[in-house]
Amino acid sequence: MEVPEIEELKKLCKELGEKNLVGRIDSFVALNEGLESKKGKDFIKVSILGFAEGVLVSLRRKYPDDERVRSLLEKVSRRRAELDAAFRKPRPPIFNET
Repeated sequence: MEVPEIEELKKLCKELGEKNLVGRIDSFVALNEGLESKKGKDFIKVSILGFAEGVLVSLRRKYPDDERVRSLLEKVSRRRAELDAAFRKPRPPIFNET
């Protein structure tokens, strides 16, 4: 599955010397790709981006002054939120205030 933000994250991890994370990211993506036929492509992308967001939060704590980490975290968070919104169930009209 092609998720450009994951490739950016792996590149950043290599640049930061966090090579062990690259293997973990690859493993997580591979596990989720197996679920694509059952859950759907966009659902799996949300899951993968959520994982990437968690990795980036950890990296931000470890490298608080690194602009690359902050920038990629913002990008991943925004994209995950956009895809996640597609899976939210609309509120029934009974709950809408008039």
